Amino acid sequence: MAGKTTTPIGLPIKELEINAERVASYLCERLRRYVFEYAGKRGGVIGLSGGIDSATTAYLTARALGPEKLFCYILPTSATPQRDMLHAQSIIKMLHIPEGNYEIINIDNIVRMFADRLGVDSPVIIGNIAARVRMITLHAQAAKRDCLVIGTSDKSELTIGYFTKYGDAGVDVMPIADLYKTQVRQLARYLGVPEEIVVKPPSPALWPGQTAESELGISYELLDSILYLRFDAWLSEEEVSSRLGVDIEVVEKVMRLVKQTQHKRQLPEIFRLSARSHGSDWRYPREWH
Repeated sequence: MAGKTTTPIGLPIKELEINAERVASYLCERLRRYVFEYAGKRGGVIGLSGGIDSATTAYLTARALGPEKLFCYILPTSATPQRDMLHAQSIIKMLHIPEGNYEIINIDNIVRMFADRLGVDSPVIIGNIAARVRMITLHAQAAKRDCLVIGTSDKSELTIGYFTKYGDAGVDVMPIADLYKTQVRQLARYLGVPEEIVVKPPSPALWPGQTAESELGISYELLDSILYLRFDAWLSEEEVSSRLGVDIEVVEKVMRLVKQTQHKRQLPEIFRLSARSHGSDWRYPREWH
């Protein structure tokens, strides 16, 4: 999406307001039961980037499982801003994560080895390699510690496919994935995430200078409002455009992102040959576990 779309006054829409206390209580209970009872694991592993999503997820997980059951890994590359590194380390201190439950592992050499061996120099491809190296690292640590990998993706980025397939989305559970970015900010403030992290421009930091809103060409206030009205309120694209006072082309661009990235939100397609194949018609009740 080229350029930056102006955000109308009054966004995000009022419907995106949440009761952060109730949301936090619900998510903590669900996460606690999922990790300890359903999965039977001893804790959670999180990749800390220093951004709002990973910070909020870390605060939530520490509250749900206890800081002694949370294992944090900071996995920088040369593209990682120093400010993000400092924020990630400050989160570990503020949550009182025990020594031995966190580690900084620079993955530059691993990423470069893959890129050189494969003969790629595209920043996007190398950035996605970095995201997948992080996924491998987190799962290895989780297996070693008998934990689950706790994902940090939010609903905004999942819905438009703004994540790396089999990278940051390659996790075991996503506690905040039904919260849009602007709702994550509300939850973050309630949980006590430092304001400088809450207001910092979001960035995957897959290459130097990358920011989410400049790459997408739209603010999260507008993006979330479009997504909510289209998918939660079931308004048509024309109705969304009229309600928000934005050009229909803006809504159409967002919808194209959603449609083009649908494959990233699904398991690999299975071409059915039998009466019952894995996928939508093969679902297990949790009680069977």
